[in-house]
Amino acid sequence: MAFDPASLRYDANGLVPAIAQDAATGAVLMLAWMNADAVARTLATGRVTYWSRSRQAFWVKGETSGHIQALVEMRIDCDRDALLVLVRQTGPACHTGRKSCFYTALRDGTEVEIMAPMADPEAP
Repeated sequence: MAFDPASLRYDANGLVPAIAQDAATGAVLMLAWMNADAVARTLATGRVTYWSRSRQAFWVKGETSGHIQALVEMRIDCDRDALLVLVRQTGPACHTGRKSCFYTALRDGTEVEIMAPMADPEAP
């Protein structure tokens, strides 16, 4: 059966959450949003493309930073309202320079930074 991005259940803004996961390690890298066109572009190009809610524009991961997400596989959850995007990540996934955006743990009621930056987020 051919996949149609319109078959997903988008929110009122036409978006679906997309969780990026490292295909090799299983590490959860980040959460971002896709609209139907971003889903289609990702599948067509193999470069993960998100919809930036703040810029109201497409965002090809790594286009400016070089920290590319190459699509390995896209999965749809049982309710068709969330995506899991398995990727080959080049460099950090997080804009803070960390491998993952999930670098703060809650331990005994305290926030603990559990991951140091692997790159300077201010570097070009």
